[in-house]
Amino acid sequence: MSERKDSAKIKILIADDHPIFRQGLKHAFSDTPDLEVAGEASNGAELLEKVRTGAYHVVLLDISMGGKSSLETLKQLKVERPKMAVLVLSVYPEDQYAMRFIRAGASGYLTKESVSDQLMEAVRKVARGGRYVSHALTEKLAFDFADHEKLPHEYLSDREYQVFCMIGAGKSLTEIGKELSLSVKTVGTHRTHILEKMKMRNNAQLIQYAILNQLV
Repeated sequence: MSERKDSAKIKILIADDHPIFRQGLKHAFSDTPDLEVAGEASNGAELLEKVRTGAYHVVLLDISMGGKSSLETLKQLKVERPKMAVLVLSVYPEDQYAMRFIRAGASGYLTKESVSDQLMEAVRKVARGGRYVSHALTEKLAFDFADHEKLPHEYLSDREYQVFCMIGAGKSLTEIGKELSLSVKTVGTHRTHILEKMKMRNNAQLIQYAILNQLV
C-alpha cells in the first residue's frame, strides 16, 4: 500500500527497538506538514504485521533490531509489499551493510547520525519512488564487480557477513549467539564457513582483515 496522491501526507512506519529513538523521530517529524508517523514497531514480526494491516508509504528500518535479522525482515517485506519504500537507518558506516540492504530491496541507507533535514529529504525522495544513497554507493551499484573481482568478505552469505563483522569487532561466539538468538554451536559453524571462504586460519586474521578494510 505504497501508492499515494502527491497532496496526501507521507505516512511513515518506524521500526526500531529503542523507544527513546522512536520518540525522537516522532518529534522530528511532528513539525513537517507533509510527513506523518502513522505507526511504530519494535521488532521484525511486529513490523510485518503492521504493514499487512495498515497503510504506509515509507518504512524506517533499524538495522539491528532484536529477533529476526533486519535483513531477513526486509526480504520478507519486499516479497509481501514489493513497492513499499524502505529507508534503512543504521549506527554502522555505509561500507559495512549498505550494499546488502540495497540489493535486498531497500530504497536508501542513512546512518543514525544524519541530520534531521537529510532524513526528511531522504523520506520524501524514496516515497516518490527514488533512491537515497551516497555518490560512492551509487557508483558501486552501477559498476558491480564480477565474481572473480570480489573481495573475500563479499563471498559470505548475509548471516555469515553479520557474524564476521561481530567477530571483527572482538565479540566472542557466546556474545554473538546471545545477540543473534543463535546457539554457540551454530555460530561456530558460521565461523568455520567464514574462515574457509575467506581462506583464513583464525579470529585474529579475521579481525585484522576487518580493521584493514574498515568494516568495523
